[in-house]
Amino acid sequence: MASTKMADDSAKLQILKDALYEEIRQHGSETRLFSQKDLLDLNIVPNNDVVLLVRVVQGLTDDKLLVGTTNHHAGLAWRWRSREEAKKYTSLPNDETVMVYSIIDEAGADGIWNRTIKNKLNMHEAVVKNCIKFLETKGYIASMKNVEHPNKKMYIKATLRPSERATGGPWFTDGELDTAFISELEGIVFEYVKSRSAYRGSQPQPAASSSRATTKLPRKGAVTADSTVARGTKRSAADISTDDTQAPARGGSAKSRHIFLPMPAGYRHYPTVAEMAKFIHDTGITNNTTLGEADIQQLVDVLTYDGLIEPVRVGRRRGYRVTRAMKQDTVPFRKRQQEREAGVGLDQPLLPGPEPLSNGLTEAPCGRCPVFELCEEGGPVSPSNCVYFLQWLDLEDLPKAVAPNVALPP
Repeated sequence: MASTKMADDSAKLQILKDALYEEIRQHGSETRLFSQKDLLDLNIVPNNDVVLLVRVVQGLTDDKLLVGTTNHHAGLAWRWRSREEAKKYTSLPNDETVMVYSIIDEAGADGIWNRTIKNKLNMHEAVVKNCIKFLETKGYIASMKNVEHPNKKMYIKATLRPSERATGGPWFTDGELDTAFISELEGIVFEYVKSRSAYRGSQPQPAASSSRATTKLPRKGAVTADSTVARGTKRSAADISTDDTQAPARGGSAKSRHIFLPMPAGYRHYPTVAEMAKFIHDTGITNNTTLGEADIQQLVDVLTYDGLIEPVRVGRRRGYRVTRAMKQDTVPFRKRQQEREAGVGLDQPLLPGPEPLSNGLTEAPCGRCPVFELCEEGGPVSPSNCVYFLQWLDLEDLPKAVAPNVALPP
């Protein structure tokens, strides 16, 4: 009779365990914590019997289907574990391996350092190594690289994908910072902001005259030598008023150059981060790499810190615009890259943004001379044969016989 009663109790307990486990799964994800009150509110245990609830929960915990933890608000709480994962725990050979696998499981997608495992469990290093080797052989865990700790041996559950914090997100490839990919995207984002926050215009530029001679205008009221009016006689007001209309054009015919001009005051359509992210997604330039708004915001922050763009708020809209629009390069950044690939412009740095700020020292060749330390009279480079002065003075096209004579004296 006693054995029959115990068998009936075990069967009832198993029914309650299965019913409570399924009810827990339907009421929350694996990360949700259930307190004792939450379990009683599921109305699985009859009459809210706390003693019976403890037996059911203990049975599920022994089967590795429930994981006990502490909660600051509710005290002792439990979260459920899948049956497939519970089978892995029950298949482990000893308690040491269970503890090692459990601590790796708790680390989640960030992974955990093997020395941290040893320190937390206070185990001998050889025991930890044997447990890790067994778990790797079974395919339960895998080693991983963490960009924050590249020299540390990290481990993660084999079924998990490393977090962006561990892998560095889309900016890292095989644990290495992909600087080429970042530079490419920075240029694309910058060109998009420039095209949406400034417009192309033209600026008159006087052409240089061949003789550089200008006609000297007479002073107001003065009589010139070729005038029919005798000297000493003042001209009439009507004659003076025609001086401006008869003045010859100085410097020859005027030319114009293309420049970027800033948008007028009150412009409301500066590009936002969401628009930049949509543009990059629609163009498909990142191939298999998915970039969200948070990733694009990081690129925008870098461009802002570099002084290439600046935030502007119009109403509730937060957009971005280029700085120093009139000094921006009118040739797209991508075209400049293609020119460099073809061998053009290799002597100039390829950087997005406006022309660098300059002054008299930096504009003169000596202020930015790459061979300044070698420059001396009689040496390989000297002021008398400096080619940088010819470039600065636009005298490169002069005949060789004349060019050396225009260099500055030592």
